[in-house]
Amino acid sequence: MLEIAVSRLIICSLLSIQPLSVSANLEQLNYPSDAKLLIIHADDAGMSHSVNEATLDAMQKGSVSSAAIMVPCPWFLEIAEFARQYPEMDFGLHLTLTSEWKHYRWRPVADPSKVPGLIDEEGYFWKSVEDVVGHATMEEVELEIRAQIDRALAFGINPSHIDSHMGTLFATSEFLSVYLKVAIEYGIPPMMLDPADPEVKKLLEERGISYSDSTIQEIYAAKVPLLNHLNTGEDGNTYQTRKAAYYQAIRDIKPGVNQIIVHLAGDDAEIQNITNAWQKRYDEFRIFTDPELKNLIEDLSIELIGWRKMKDIMPRQNR
Repeated sequence: MLEIAVSRLIICSLLSIQPLSVSANLEQLNYPSDAKLLIIHADDAGMSHSVNEATLDAMQKGSVSSAAIMVPCPWFLEIAEFARQYPEMDFGLHLTLTSEWKHYRWRPVADPSKVPGLIDEEGYFWKSVEDVVGHATMEEVELEIRAQIDRALAFGINPSHIDSHMGTLFATSEFLSVYLKVAIEYGIPPMMLDPADPEVKKLLEERGISYSDSTIQEIYAAKVPLLNHLNTGEDGNTYQTRKAAYYQAIRDIKPGVNQIIVHLAGDDAEIQNITNAWQKRYDEFRIFTDPELKNLIEDLSIELIGWRKMKDIMPRQNR
């Protein structure tokens, strides 16, 4: 599901538009053309206490430089309190329109009577992106993501960026347009890749995904900061294979703005009863809190940054 989420971030056609060069992107950030910048980004903060503890530990003691908060989730209040206590830390919002687990679920923040297309027969968000696309309107999506941002702001969070849980907001041109519109109006950078980059177009062509030309033009016209490269997580069946894959991904970092997305948790009963993917989350927590990884990043002259640095280059009219 995460691969679908990321693949829908961008567009596979519109050959007339040239990609933003790596050097131009770095120049906006006041870095030399060969600089290797890396955001190590933890999704799902607020989802559970286990995820919160792991995320905070990885940000304070490890190599995680940014995280995104799920406002509708049960442990939102805990992570919001931490974000208020440490306003310098890089917290964005993981805009949420799905609730995928079997017994651990969440509902819309907006008035349910105004977003019926976002709610399944059990009274929660739909479990899949496909169901959201099949039932929700653009108006309902916009109402809900605005409600989530407003709730975060009301609880004292200063979001460094927004992104999309399970990639729902990247599933169609219409949803993407809403995502971009709301980001611009609130002055918060939306996590997006360069839509004209050849690697991105190839990725989407392989999945048969495309957006409208007008949506692509909207992205460039908005002048929002864009990532150059994105890694959505390394596969593997054991801690050692996952560690080796992530270390290789770090060694393969290219000049430009790179992002690696991770999902963190402890090895406690709470997370084990939520998802059978808990071991992978715990492995990623161990990997990204290991001082050896931080040393590798430093040895390779890679600079860890957060989304606040990207927010600094949002056009002033969009902030």
